[in-house]
Amino acid sequence: MRRTSSFYLFSSLLGGLALLFIIAPLLGLMIKSTWPELYQVSQNRDVRESIALTLGTSMLGTFLLAIPGIPLAYLLARKQFPFRKFVIGLVDLPVVIPHSAAGIALLGFLSNDSFFGRGMAKLGIDFIGQPAGIAMAMAFVSLPFLLNAARDGFASVPIRLEQAALNLGATPSRVFFTISLPLAWRSILSGLIMMFARGMSEFGAVVIIAYHPMTSSVMLWEWFGAYGLKYARPIAVLVIMISLIFFILLRLLSKNEPLLNRKNKKKQDA
Repeated sequence: MRRTSSFYLFSSLLGGLALLFIIAPLLGLMIKSTWPELYQVSQNRDVRESIALTLGTSMLGTFLLAIPGIPLAYLLARKQFPFRKFVIGLVDLPVVIPHSAAGIALLGFLSNDSFFGRGMAKLGIDFIGQPAGIAMAMAFVSLPFLLNAARDGFASVPIRLEQAALNLGATPSRVFFTISLPLAWRSILSGLIMMFARGMSEFGAVVIIAYHPMTSSVMLWEWFGAYGLKYARPIAVLVIMISLIFFILLRLLSKNEPLLNRKNKKKQDA
């Protein structure tokens, strides 16, 4: 017992250091910023538009890439196919490569000189220097968070439930939408939240695709370079506070159980 207690005490001390490393810079940032400074920054039209742009483009990128991303996560969790491990490695690639390199790669893919860019331009959709390009840059670097979380969620669904439904005559699409997706929804929602949050904070890829209009991270970098720490600190605090509010709200929503689970529990109680 003494050895166990000593180990937990030592682990708590080390864990406290890790938490302090996270909390101390943020706490120090907020302590050094006054409410009048925060209010003045919040009244700046450019700041408000920048934050709105950041939230909107991150949501857009999350929604657009979730449509093909969730089925891909299901295939990775359930199907064995050639080069599956290679595909899983590709999924994590945007996380490990420098994001400035990711921005340059996207620039070549989305520009009007590329096949994809020319095709989208004919449809009236431009990416470079546009909110659509910002959304794509955010989605590119944050998509792995959704794919990995959704894959783990689908993998945790008992395969016998899907097989039983298939044996009873259900189509694969019906099994996916009525069994797999509802039971994995908590993990998928968690992945969507992480993807949205990660997209909001992206700088390296975004600044290459679109310096203007400015997202909050780009504006923060510009204010710091032009005016220094004193003027950049309040906008940093404001951006952190808004990010935390959205993150906490989305986390609270993710705690709500899926409708299918609630119905099953009611049937079991009855």
